[in-house]
Amino acid sequence: MTVIEQRSNFYALLSRIFISEFEKELLKNVLKNKELLEMMPTLKEDKQSIIDNINVYVEEILNVDFTNLFLLHLTPYESFFKREDGMMNTGGSNPVVQFYEKYDFQVDLSRGRIIASDHIGAELEFMHVLLEGEKRALTKKDEKSQLEILEIEKEFLKEHLLSWVPLFLNQVRKESETSFYREFADLAIDFLFSDYEYINDKLLL
Repeated sequence: MTVIEQRSNFYALLSRIFISEFEKELLKNVLKNKELLEMMPTLKEDKQSIIDNINVYVEEILNVDFTNLFLLHLTPYESFFKREDGMMNTGGSNPVVQFYEKYDFQVDLSRGRIIASDHIGAELEFMHVLLEGEKRALTKKDEKSQLEILEIEKEFLKEHLLSWVPLFLNQVRKESETSFYREFADLAIDFLFSDYEYINDKLLL
């Protein structure tokens, strides 16, 4: 698997984790990923007990924690974190929406538990879509397009994801009742910063 594929897949996974409740099959796939489990020691340690009681774990533990975190107690929207009045901006004047429109990206609000396009899951999905474009450019050996997409990724990370997501995920770490969401919050923070550094290095070559 190439670096671009790894980055793309991880953005897609993070988007899925933060956008709606988990299904049993998706959790099984996570638990099969040895590389991922090495970065999540508590989940790795609890793996067998989770598998033995997977229905209960998904329905009564994991998805209850998701509801408490993302639907009841925390607000996973960029505008909530960045507006001085602490209100969400669900309209076309939202800077995130304007960024999406510039590159013909539309958020399907019916896909998950989201009511506005600046949801953390939607922003992570946008990075996944950009990386799929970068992958196509690499396949075609179109270096110019690849560099242009890297610039867009860098701008979006700097102006949007990195400007609020680490703060939000620190709240997730504090409020979560499960090691699952705590460890994924840690992973996501580390990944976003390291990906920004990776993009910078690529653009300097």
